Amino acid sequence: MSDLLNQALAEGSISVKATASNWKQAIELAGEALIRSNRTTSEYTQAMVQAVEELGPYMVIAPGIALAHARPSVDVLGTGLALITLSEPVVFGSEANDPVKLVIGLAAVDHDSHIDLMASLSELLMDVMKVNMLLQAENVEQVRELLR
Repeated sequence: MSDLLNQALAEGSISVKATASNWKQAIELAGEALIRSNRTTSEYTQAMVQAVEELGPYMVIAPGIALAHARPSVDVLGTGLALITLSEPVVFGSEANDPVKLVIGLAAVDHDSHIDLMASLSELLMDVMKVNMLLQAENVEQVRELLR
């Protein structure tokens, strides 16, 4: 599991205790991390924001966790993830799962290549203890250590 996640989380794709004042800024942080790690262009970040504006907070997949993503497109340079923990939780508008403190950005080059990655991510996110440890991490190295 962890090898796949560590590969998906390229250099520059993790940000710990970041600050966002709303859901849009939280998604933009994930987008910036995907850009830094050479996975996407800034247009992809705009597409992730637009998806929430058009479809609502469906990206909030579990209590406190948002999976920011958009459709595969030319704006995706490579399949990968970004992981952002927020210093203060933000509201996305999800009655069941707000507020969000962990934002994971997902970029996929097509509709199939990220399925194994999603399985590994699901396994991680179902482990409440690991998620809590992620949220408590003080730096990127602690996050990487957790994923090993």
